[in-house]
Amino acid sequence: MLLVWPALLNGYPLVFSDTGGFLHQTIGPLMLWDKPWVYGPFLHLFHWGVTLWLPLAAQALIVSHILWVAQRVLCGGATGAGHLGVCLVAAALTTAPFTVAMLMPDVFAPVVVLALVLLAFTASSLSRAERVWFSALAALGIASHLSHVPVALAMVGMAILAGRWRGAVAAAVPLVAAVVVLLATNGVGHGRAALSPHGAAFLLARLQADGPASEVIRARCPAAGWYLCAFADRLPMDANDFLWAPDSPVNRDAEGRARFLGGALLSPEAGEIVAVTLREHPVAVAVAILRNTVTQVATAGIGDTLGNDHLAAALRPRILEGFPAREVAAFDASRQARGTLPEAVAWLAPLHAAALLAALPLICLALWQRGGRTRVWFAAAVVVGVVANATATGGLSGVFPRYQARVAWLLPVLATMLLLRRRG
Repeated sequence: MLLVWPALLNGYPLVFSDTGGFLHQTIGPLMLWDKPWVYGPFLHLFHWGVTLWLPLAAQALIVSHILWVAQRVLCGGATGAGHLGVCLVAAALTTAPFTVAMLMPDVFAPVVVLALVLLAFTASSLSRAERVWFSALAALGIASHLSHVPVALAMVGMAILAGRWRGAVAAAVPLVAAVVVLLATNGVGHGRAALSPHGAAFLLARLQADGPASEVIRARCPAAGWYLCAFADRLPMDANDFLWAPDSPVNRDAEGRARFLGGALLSPEAGEIVAVTLREHPVAVAVAILRNTVTQVATAGIGDTLGNDHLAAALRPRILEGFPAREVAAFDASRQARGTLPEAVAWLAPLHAAALLAALPLICLALWQRGGRTRVWFAAAVVVGVVANATATGGLSGVFPRYQARVAWLLPVLATMLLLRRRG
C-alpha cells in the first residue's frame, strides 16, 4: 500500500499517454510499431477487462517482494519492521511510488537492476524457486522496454568485472531469454526478427537533435536522394518533436500530406543515415551520448508523468473500449484526468532531491562501517545500473525527468537497507 499511495490519492492508477497503446496491444489487438509486444500482455494477464487496479496490485507486490529479498541478503535476514522502514523511506522520500503506481513498463527498470544484481552477486542466498522467479521476472522486464537491454548488459558486465563468472551467466540467461522473446514477437508481428524493427528512427531522432546526423543530411543531400533531404533546412530539431509532432518531417511530407506511421516508414532510411553518422562522426556521437547521460543522471522528477496530456485521446478510448462503464467513470473522476494531481504532490520535489543528494554519502558511510565484498559489489552494481539507465534513455533517446525517476529511487532505498542493523 505504501508503494502505491499516489494511486490512492489519485483515485485511480497513474497512467501515461502510452498506457493506452499498451492496452491496445491486447484489447485491439494491435502490434504497435514503436513498442515491444510484452507489457500489454502483462497488463491483460491481470486486468482481463475488469479493472486496472489489479495490474497495479501485481506491480506493487513484485516490487515489495524484491525489496524484501534484497533486505534479506544485505542484512542477513529480513524483518517486518525493517521492510516497513524501507517501504516508508521509498514512499515518503523517493519517486518509487510514482513509478510503481504508474501502469507503464518503467516499473520494470528497477526490478531488472535488482533481480540481476541478486542473481549475479547473491545467488547462494536465494532458494532455487527464487532464482527461477527472478530470472523469469528479469526476462519479462528486459523484454518490456528496449532501454532495459543495455541496463541488463551493464549488470552482466559488472558480474564479469567482479570475477563472478557464474553470476555473469546467471544474469545473462534472462537477457538471452528476453532477446529471444523480442525476436519472436517482432518476427510474428512485424515480419522482421529484430530487437526493434523500427528502432533506427528513435536513434536518428536523437542524433539529428544533437547535430551529427543533421550535418550528414546537409552534406549528403540532395545527392543521397533521402526523404529527409527535403527538410535539411529544418534540422536539427527537438528529438521528441521530430518523432511525434503532427507537422514534423516524420509525420508530414514536403507537400503537407500526413504520413500514417511515419516513424515506421522512415526507419529503413533512418538506419542508413545512422550508419553513416556513426562511421563519419564517432567522436561527436560519443560526446553527445556522454553529455546527455550526465544531464539525464541529474534530471529525475515526477512532474512529466502526472498531467493529463493526451489522455483523453490516447487512453480514455481504450478504457471505454475494453472495460465496464464504472472503470471509465473512475478514470474520469481521478485527480490526474481532472488535471489537479501535479499541484497536489508538487511539494514532494524538494524531499526527493534531498534524498538523492544524501544517498551516495550514506551508502559510502554504511559500507565503511559495515562493508563486506558482496555488499560493496551489490551497491556498486546498483549505482552502475542507475547510470546505465541514464545512458539508455537520455543518452540514446531523450532527457526526461521520468526516465531517471524510475530508477533513481534505488539509491536512497539501498542506503536505507545498508544502514539497517545486520542480523546474525
